[in-house]
Amino acid sequence: MRVGHTARWIAWLLAMTAMLMASPAHAAAGAAVAAGTAVAWWVWPLALFGACFLMGIVAVPAGIGGGTLFVPIVGSFFPFHLDFVRGAGLLVALASALAAGPSLMRGGLGSLRLALPLSALAAASSIGGAMLGLSMPVNVVQMLLGGVVLGIVVLMFVYKSSEYPHVAQPDALSQALALNGVFIDGASRRVIHWQVHRTIPGLVTFLLIGVLAGMFGIGAGWANVPALNLLMGAPLKVSAGTSSVVLSLVDSSAAWVYINKGAVLPMIAVPSVVGMMLGARIGARLLDVLKGSVIRKLVIGVLLFAGARALLKGTGIWP
Repeated sequence: MRVGHTARWIAWLLAMTAMLMASPAHAAAGAAVAAGTAVAWWVWPLALFGACFLMGIVAVPAGIGGGTLFVPIVGSFFPFHLDFVRGAGLLVALASALAAGPSLMRGGLGSLRLALPLSALAAASSIGGAMLGLSMPVNVVQMLLGGVVLGIVVLMFVYKSSEYPHVAQPDALSQALALNGVFIDGASRRVIHWQVHRTIPGLVTFLLIGVLAGMFGIGAGWANVPALNLLMGAPLKVSAGTSSVVLSLVDSSAAWVYINKGAVLPMIAVPSVVGMMLGARIGARLLDVLKGSVIRKLVIGVLLFAGARALLKGTGIWP
């Protein structure tokens, strides 16, 4: 039943893609994309679908969001304006978060009580970040994006997760907001009671995360999980689950700014979302088969290359 439901959604998305590609506005946009290249415009959506399919496969075992890979890779190696890439990147991250959110909430891994105060600040700041990013020169955004991606590589090197952080005493704000809960660990069948601390530094951190998410369109799963796990002391699985809930609220806020500014092009967004979600389904099945360390090294290598490429492209050294 679930497979049939998914197939209907995919068929609907493909039908919408065909309608959009047949529209005069879409054809004009495609002609603009291909104007500076010798390749037919319709080749790029197909190539984008294939690239996103591969990104979706490796993003799940590596434990990062698809948007983290999407924006630096597509922005550096595809002939699309960076504004369109960032708008599509937010939709890619949003689609992944919405797909995973309900099951995580049902399993007790996503805490709505924990997510709401954090996402309220991050969503507000993501709107400001999106407006700031769209008002800045593209080469400046490209350089900053390269710096952020290289920073993510460093974070992936030094980030050592703690499955069950020890929180001796929650702070006053955490107690007032009742930021605690319980879940059953599926692996050990243990009942885990959790609580958080350092709530004010956590709120400030998510305020900054929202700005980065809106400005660069890369989602924020790469930053949400370390902030929840290492800074606030939430268990690793609760951090990952709550991150999806936060992403669904933050990315939807920033995405509306890009949509309102006309920076979401269906020719880029639709094949990206479909390819990423299909690849993520395969990646989820390969999670138990592939070695996480191998995938992690592969992703770090790809991000290192893409970040350096974005930085050099922004400076004009490697156009």
